Amino acid sequence: MIKSKTSSAPYLVWMGIFIIVPMILVGYFAFTDQQGAFTVKNIAEVGQYSNVFLRSIWLGLIATVISLVMGYPLAYLISRANSHRQGILIMLVMLPMWMNFLLRTYAWMTLLEDNGIINTFLVGLGFGRLHLINTAGAVVLGMVYNYVPYMILPIYSVLTKIDQSVVEAAQDLGAGRRKVLLKVILPMSMPGVISGITMVFVPSVSTFIISKMLGGGGNLLIGDLIDMQFLGSAYNPNLGSAISLVLMLLILICMGIMNQFDEGNEDGEGMLI
Repeated sequence: MIKSKTSSAPYLVWMGIFIIVPMILVGYFAFTDQQGAFTVKNIAEVGQYSNVFLRSIWLGLIATVISLVMGYPLAYLISRANSHRQGILIMLVMLPMWMNFLLRTYAWMTLLEDNGIINTFLVGLGFGRLHLINTAGAVVLGMVYNYVPYMILPIYSVLTKIDQSVVEAAQDLGAGRRKVLLKVILPMSMPGVISGITMVFVPSVSTFIISKMLGGGGNLLIGDLIDMQFLGSAYNPNLGSAISLVLMLLILICMGIMNQFDEGNEDGEGMLI
């Protein structure tokens, strides 16, 4: 027992310094003014940015849905490959993540700008130029590109652990490929789906680099708003902390809802044969 407490001490210290203390500071600044007096004015002022919250949630949901539609089939195909190919395919999925996040986003700026590679290619084919950069679509594209590996990996991890005897039993009972996929594999892979949705939705809602570089400032998200309060010309760390606190609460609510679905599937409620 003593050894267990000793071995966990570094992690507890790390959590205290880098998680608990920052959250306490955020809460303190959110409920105080510039003189340090208690106030709820900062929380009340967050309401004027409701359109920014709605835009962030909407774009985050779109990016999450697209990542799921793209990521699940890819994860399924990788899980069905032989072990050697699985290693290669997983490496290809993770390969872009080895590059700096900022450089990956800069690369998309080069591709999407009005005189960029995509428009140059379209003009060469005889089509007109498309305005791709500084749009909501470009922001969603950046989110999907940067976060889709976080959708693929947890789903792939769960799919590889599914007992093939269950699939074979369903086939022996007369279930076709489609029915096996929808009634057996999909319900059993829901923990990975829930994990992937959470891992994509949370950073998509709170991102600011992607929206700043690909949205051109015209698609302000919550992350941009917080960045402006701490580092921008509208310096107001108290309001920035209040916005951060509300964002944390929204994310915790979303994660709580997703965990409810996850618990239901762990109890076996989702599998129907």
